[in-house]
Amino acid sequence: TLKDEIQNNTIWCGTFQLIWNDLKNDLAKQDITFTPQKQIVKNLNEETFTTKDISEKYYYKRVGTPSIQLKEEIEKAIKEKFNEKSEILDGFDWNKKSKEDYFLYVMLKKEFQFKKEFAELEDENFGNYENVKYFGIRKDNKNAELRNQVEVLYYNSKDDFAIKLKTKQEDEVMLCKNPKGNTFNEMYQNINQEKNNYSGSKVLEEKEILKVPNIKVNQKTEFEEIENEPFLFENGDRYLIEKALQTIQFDLDKKGGKIKSEAGMMINKADLLLGESREFAIDNTFAIFLKEEGKDNPYFAAKIDDITKFQ
Repeated sequence: TLKDEIQNNTIWCGTFQLIWNDLKNDLAKQDITFTPQKQIVKNLNEETFTTKDISEKYYYKRVGTPSIQLKEEIEKAIKEKFNEKSEILDGFDWNKKSKEDYFLYVMLKKEFQFKKEFAELEDENFGNYENVKYFGIRKDNKNAELRNQVEVLYYNSKDDFAIKLKTKQEDEVMLCKNPKGNTFNEMYQNINQEKNNYSGSKVLEEKEILKVPNIKVNQKTEFEEIENEPFLFENGDRYLIEKALQTIQFDLDKKGGKIKSEAGMMINKADLLLGESREFAIDNTFAIFLKEEGKDNPYFAAKIDDITKFQ
Protein backbone atom coordinates (compact mmCIF):
# COMPACT_ATOMS: atom_id res chain seq x y z
CA THR A 1 0.00 0.00 0.00
CA LEU A 2 1.00 3.66 -0.13
CA LYS A 3 1.46 3.47 3.68
CA ASP A 4 3.87 0.51 3.78
CA GLU A 5 7.49 1.33 4.59
CA ILE A 6 9.60 0.85 1.48
CA GLN A 7 13.21 0.29 0.47
CA ASN A 8 14.96 1.55 -2.66
CA ASN A 9 13.90 0.08 -6.02
CA THR A 10 10.31 -0.45 -4.93
CA ILE A 11 7.29 -0.07 -7.22
CA TRP A 12 3.58 0.07 -6.43
CA CYS A 13 0.31 0.11 -8.35
CA GLY A 14 -3.21 0.38 -6.97
CA THR A 15 -4.57 -2.82 -8.53
CA PHE A 16 -4.05 -5.12 -5.55
CA GLN A 17 -5.61 -2.55 -3.22
CA LEU A 18 -8.73 -2.51 -5.44
CA ILE A 19 -9.38 -6.24 -5.07
CA TRP A 20 -8.59 -6.08 -1.35
CA ASN A 21 -11.29 -3.41 -1.03
CA ASP A 22 -13.75 -5.80 -2.69
CA LEU A 23 -12.70 -8.63 -0.38
CA LYS A 24 -13.18 -6.44 2.69
CA ASN A 25 -16.37 -4.58 1.69
CA ASP A 26 -18.32 -6.97 -0.56
CA LEU A 27 -17.31 -10.40 0.74
CA ALA A 28 -16.09 -10.23 4.34
CA LYS A 29 -18.16 -7.08 5.04
CA GLN A 30 -15.65 -6.10 7.72
CA ASP A 31 -11.92 -5.47 8.19
CA ILE A 32 -9.71 -8.47 7.41
CA THR A 33 -8.01 -9.59 10.63
CA PHE A 34 -5.23 -12.14 10.99
CA THR A 35 -4.08 -13.58 14.33
CA PRO A 36 -1.70 -12.01 15.09
CA GLN A 37 -2.61 -9.06 12.91
CA LYS A 38 -0.05 -7.92 10.32
CA GLN A 39 0.84 -4.31 9.56
CA ILE A 40 0.43 -4.88 5.83
CA VAL A 41 -3.15 -6.06 6.44
CA LYS A 42 -3.89 -3.05 8.67
CA ASN A 43 -2.65 -0.78 5.88
CA LEU A 44 -4.70 -2.61 3.23
CA ASN A 45 -7.82 -2.23 5.39
CA GLU A 46 -7.36 1.56 5.33
CA GLU A 47 -8.13 1.65 1.57
CA THR A 48 -5.59 4.33 0.67
CA PHE A 49 -6.47 3.77 -3.00
CA THR A 50 -10.02 3.21 -4.31
CA THR A 51 -11.94 3.33 -7.59
CA LYS A 52 -12.44 7.07 -6.92
CA ASP A 53 -8.76 7.53 -7.79
CA ILE A 54 -8.93 6.03 -11.30
CA SER A 55 -11.48 6.44 -14.10
CA GLU A 56 -13.58 3.35 -14.81
CA LYS A 57 -12.56 3.22 -18.47
CA TYR A 58 -9.02 2.34 -17.39
CA TYR A 59 -9.77 -0.75 -15.31
CA TYR A 60 -11.79 -3.97 -15.41
CA LYS A 61 -12.79 -5.68 -12.17
CA ARG A 62 -14.58 -8.97 -11.46
CA VAL A 63 -15.51 -11.06 -8.41
CA GLY A 64 -17.05 -14.51 -8.76
CA THR A 65 -17.06 -18.21 -7.96
CA PRO A 66 -13.85 -19.72 -9.37
CA SER A 67 -14.41 -21.86 -12.44
CA ILE A 68 -13.06 -22.33 -15.94
CA GLN A 69 -16.11 -20.39 -17.13
CA LEU A 70 -15.20 -17.40 -14.93
CA LYS A 71 -11.60 -17.51 -16.19
CA GLU A 72 -12.82 -17.50 -19.80
CA GLU A 73 -15.24 -14.66 -19.04
CA ILE A 74 -12.39 -12.54 -17.66
CA GLU A 75 -10.15 -13.35 -20.62
CA LYS A 76 -12.88 -12.31 -23.05
CA ALA A 77 -13.62 -9.09 -21.13
CA ILE A 78 -10.01 -7.84 -21.02
CA LYS A 79 -9.57 -8.71 -24.69
CA GLU A 80 -12.64 -6.63 -25.58
CA LYS A 81 -11.85 -3.69 -23.28
CA PHE A 82 -8.05 -3.49 -23.55
CA ASN A 83 -7.07 -5.93 -26.33
CA GLU A 84 -4.91 -7.65 -23.71
CA LYS A 85 -4.18 -11.15 -22.45
CA SER A 86 -3.77 -12.07 -18.80
CA GLU A 87 -0.38 -13.03 -17.42
CA ILE A 88 -1.69 -14.30 -14.08
CA LEU A 89 -4.90 -16.28 -14.66
CA ASP A 90 -3.03 -19.45 -15.60
CA GLY A 91 -1.18 -19.20 -12.29
CA PHE A 92 -4.30 -20.05 -10.27
CA ASP A 93 -5.88 -23.47 -9.66
CA TRP A 94 -9.37 -23.41 -11.20
CA ASN A 95 -10.27 -27.04 -10.58
CA LYS A 96 -12.35 -28.60 -7.79
CA LYS A 97 -13.42 -25.29 -6.28
CA SER A 98 -16.42 -24.98 -3.98
CA LYS A 99 -19.35 -22.65 -4.64
CA GLU A 100 -18.32 -20.99 -1.38
CA ASP A 101 -14.88 -20.05 -2.75
CA TYR A 102 -14.19 -16.72 -4.48
CA PHE A 103 -11.89 -15.28 -7.10
CA LEU A 104 -11.17 -11.53 -7.28
CA TYR A 105 -9.52 -9.93 -10.32
CA VAL A 106 -8.61 -6.54 -11.73
CA MET A 107 -6.67 -5.23 -14.72
CA LEU A 108 -5.61 -1.60 -15.09
CA LYS A 109 -4.31 -0.26 -18.39
CA LYS A 110 -3.37 3.28 -19.28
CA GLU A 111 -1.30 5.00 -21.97
CA PHE A 112 -0.33 8.66 -22.21
CA GLN A 113 1.69 10.79 -24.61
CA PHE A 114 3.47 14.08 -24.26
CA LYS A 115 2.03 16.79 -26.54
CA LYS A 116 5.48 17.39 -27.96
CA GLU A 117 8.14 14.69 -27.98
CA PHE A 118 11.15 15.33 -25.75
CA ALA A 119 14.68 14.98 -27.07
CA GLU A 120 16.65 11.77 -26.76
CA LEU A 121 19.73 12.75 -24.79
CA GLU A 122 23.20 11.28 -24.66
CA ASP A 123 23.78 8.26 -22.41
CA GLU A 124 25.19 9.45 -19.09
CA ASN A 125 25.73 8.36 -15.51
CA PHE A 126 22.97 7.77 -12.94
CA GLY A 127 24.63 7.86 -9.54
CA ASN A 128 27.34 5.21 -9.84
CA TYR A 129 25.71 3.54 -12.87
CA GLU A 130 27.03 4.21 -16.38
CA ASN A 131 25.55 4.35 -19.89
CA VAL A 132 22.02 5.25 -18.75
CA LYS A 133 19.49 6.34 -21.37
CA TYR A 134 17.84 9.74 -20.85
CA PHE A 135 15.30 12.04 -22.48
CA GLY A 136 14.58 15.70 -21.83
CA ILE A 137 15.42 19.26 -22.92
CA ARG A 138 18.88 20.55 -23.75
CA LYS A 139 20.13 23.93 -22.48
CA ASP A 140 20.12 25.47 -25.99
CA ASN A 141 16.55 24.36 -26.81
CA LYS A 142 14.36 27.48 -26.83
CA ASN A 143 11.12 25.72 -27.83
CA ALA A 144 8.50 27.31 -25.55
CA GLU A 145 5.90 24.61 -26.25
CA LEU A 146 8.31 21.91 -25.12
CA ARG A 147 9.36 23.82 -22.01
CA ASN A 148 5.72 24.49 -21.12
CA GLN A 149 5.23 20.72 -20.75
CA VAL A 150 7.33 20.97 -17.58
CA GLU A 151 5.97 22.50 -14.37
CA VAL A 152 8.38 23.09 -11.50
CA LEU A 153 6.72 22.01 -8.25
CA TYR A 154 9.66 23.15 -6.11
CA TYR A 155 13.41 23.58 -6.39
CA ASN A 156 15.81 23.76 -3.44
CA SER A 157 18.94 22.58 -5.25
CA LYS A 158 19.98 20.36 -8.16
CA ASP A 159 19.68 17.40 -5.79
CA ASP A 160 16.39 18.41 -4.13
CA PHE A 161 13.51 19.26 -6.46
CA ALA A 162 10.24 18.02 -7.94
CA ILE A 163 8.72 18.59 -11.36
CA LYS A 164 5.56 17.62 -13.23
CA LEU A 165 5.44 16.59 -16.88
CA LYS A 166 2.14 17.37 -18.62
CA THR A 167 0.57 14.97 -21.13
CA LYS A 168 -2.07 15.04 -23.87
CA GLN A 169 -4.33 13.10 -21.54
CA GLU A 170 -5.36 13.76 -17.93
CA ASP A 171 -2.21 12.11 -16.57
CA GLU A 172 0.42 14.03 -14.63
CA VAL A 173 3.93 12.58 -14.31
CA MET A 174 5.47 13.80 -11.05
CA LEU A 175 9.21 13.30 -10.56
CA CYS A 176 11.04 14.02 -7.31
CA LYS A 177 14.80 13.78 -6.86
CA ASN A 178 15.92 12.41 -3.46
CA PRO A 179 12.40 12.08 -2.06
CA LYS A 180 11.82 12.46 1.69
CA GLY A 181 9.77 9.90 3.61
CA ASN A 182 9.65 6.21 4.48
CA THR A 183 6.45 5.45 2.56
CA PHE A 184 5.09 6.53 -0.82
CA ASN A 185 2.31 8.33 1.05
CA GLU A 186 4.83 10.35 3.09
CA MET A 187 6.85 11.15 -0.04
CA TYR A 188 3.75 12.28 -1.92
CA GLN A 189 2.54 14.46 0.98
CA ASN A 190 6.00 16.01 1.36
CA ILE A 191 6.08 16.87 -2.35
CA ASN A 192 2.72 18.63 -2.06
CA GLN A 193 3.77 20.49 1.09
CA GLU A 194 7.00 21.69 -0.53
CA LYS A 195 5.05 22.68 -3.66
CA ASN A 196 2.59 24.75 -1.61
CA ASN A 197 5.45 26.54 0.18
CA TYR A 198 7.51 27.19 -2.95
CA SER A 199 7.55 30.76 -4.25
CA GLY A 200 10.17 30.43 -6.99
CA SER A 201 9.65 30.14 -10.74
CA LYS A 202 7.30 27.34 -11.74
CA VAL A 203 8.46 27.29 -15.37
CA LEU A 204 11.51 25.72 -16.98
CA GLU A 205 13.38 28.84 -18.02
CA GLU A 206 15.56 29.17 -21.11
CA LYS A 207 19.01 27.61 -20.64
CA GLU A 208 17.70 25.30 -17.89
CA ILE A 209 17.96 21.60 -18.65
CA LEU A 210 15.64 18.67 -18.09
CA LYS A 211 17.07 15.17 -17.90
CA VAL A 212 14.86 12.15 -17.12
CA PRO A 213 15.92 8.49 -17.34
CA ASN A 214 13.99 6.06 -19.49
CA ILE A 215 12.16 3.52 -17.33
CA LYS A 216 11.11 -0.04 -18.16
CA VAL A 217 9.47 -2.19 -15.46
CA ASN A 218 8.12 -5.73 -15.74
CA GLN A 219 7.48 -7.28 -12.33
CA LYS A 220 5.38 -10.16 -11.07
CA THR A 221 4.87 -10.65 -7.33
CA GLU A 222 3.20 -13.29 -5.19
CA PHE A 223 2.20 -11.93 -1.78
CA GLU A 224 3.06 -15.02 0.20
CA GLU A 225 2.99 -13.13 3.52
CA ILE A 226 -0.83 -12.93 3.39
CA GLU A 227 -1.49 -16.43 2.01
CA ASN A 228 -2.86 -19.32 4.11
CA GLU A 229 -3.73 -17.09 7.08
CA PRO A 230 -7.28 -17.68 8.42
CA PHE A 231 -9.64 -14.72 8.80
CA LEU A 232 -13.38 -14.34 9.37
CA PHE A 233 -16.24 -12.95 7.34
CA GLU A 234 -18.87 -10.96 9.22
CA ASN A 235 -21.18 -14.02 9.24
CA GLY A 236 -18.53 -16.10 11.03
CA ASP A 237 -17.33 -18.09 8.01
CA ARG A 238 -13.58 -18.74 8.04
CA TYR A 239 -11.57 -18.11 4.85
CA LEU A 240 -7.99 -18.28 3.58
CA ILE A 241 -6.21 -16.50 0.75
CA GLU A 242 -4.94 -19.44 -1.29
CA LYS A 243 -2.94 -17.30 -3.71
CA ALA A 244 -2.40 -13.57 -4.33
CA LEU A 245 -0.61 -12.31 -7.46
CA GLN A 246 0.13 -8.94 -9.01
CA THR A 247 1.96 -7.82 -12.15
CA ILE A 248 3.17 -4.32 -12.99
CA GLN A 249 4.48 -3.29 -16.40
CA PHE A 250 5.48 0.35 -16.86
CA ASP A 251 7.41 2.15 -19.63
CA LEU A 252 8.43 5.82 -19.80
CA ASP A 253 10.39 7.48 -22.62
CA LYS A 254 10.58 10.68 -24.68
CA LYS A 255 7.16 10.05 -26.26
CA GLY A 256 5.16 9.23 -23.13
CA GLY A 257 4.35 6.19 -21.06
CA LYS A 258 2.15 3.16 -20.61
CA ILE A 259 1.19 0.99 -17.67
CA LYS A 260 -0.53 -2.37 -17.36
CA SER A 261 -1.14 -4.06 -14.04
CA GLU A 262 -3.13 -7.14 -13.00
CA ALA A 263 -4.03 -8.45 -9.58
CA GLY A 264 -5.83 -11.63 -8.58
CA MET A 265 -6.75 -13.44 -5.35
CA MET A 266 -8.15 -16.94 -4.89
CA ILE A 267 -10.13 -17.11 -1.62
CA ASN A 268 -11.05 -20.51 -0.17
CA LYS A 269 -13.48 -21.31 2.61
CA ALA A 270 -11.27 -22.75 5.35
CA ASP A 271 -11.68 -25.94 7.29
CA LEU A 272 -12.50 -25.10 10.90
CA LEU A 273 -9.03 -26.36 11.81
CA LEU A 274 -7.28 -23.87 10.06
CA GLY A 275 19.23 32.50 -8.29
CA GLU A 276 21.47 30.35 -10.32
CA SER A 277 20.28 28.59 -13.38
CA ARG A 278 18.63 25.46 -12.04
CA GLU A 279 19.36 21.92 -13.23
CA PHE A 280 16.53 19.38 -13.41
CA ALA A 281 18.45 16.15 -14.02
CA ILE A 282 16.86 12.95 -12.70
CA ASP A 283 20.22 11.19 -12.51
CA ASN A 284 20.11 9.67 -9.04
CA THR A 285 17.58 8.29 -6.53
CA PHE A 286 14.08 9.54 -7.38
CA ALA A 287 10.38 8.83 -7.01
CA ILE A 288 7.74 8.88 -9.75
CA PHE A 289 3.98 9.13 -9.28
CA LEU A 290 1.20 8.90 -11.89
CA LYS A 291 -2.19 10.38 -11.08
CA GLU A 292 -5.21 11.63 -12.93
CA GLU A 293 -5.79 15.37 -12.94
CA GLY A 294 -8.39 16.23 -10.34
CA LYS A 295 -7.98 12.93 -8.46
CA ASP A 296 -6.65 12.84 -4.91
CA ASN A 297 -4.25 9.89 -5.08
CA PRO A 298 -1.75 8.46 -7.56
CA TYR A 299 -2.43 5.15 -9.29
CA PHE A 300 1.25 4.26 -9.78
CA ALA A 301 4.39 4.98 -7.79
CA ALA A 302 8.03 3.94 -7.89
CA LYS A 303 11.22 4.80 -6.02
CA ILE A 304 14.31 4.01 -8.05
CA ASP A 305 17.92 3.94 -6.96
CA ASP A 306 19.47 1.25 -9.21
CA ILE A 307 18.37 2.37 -12.69
CA THR A 308 19.87 -0.77 -14.27
CA LYS A 309 16.93 -2.74 -12.86
CA PHE A 310 14.48 -0.59 -14.79
CA GLN A 311 16.04 -0.21 -18.24
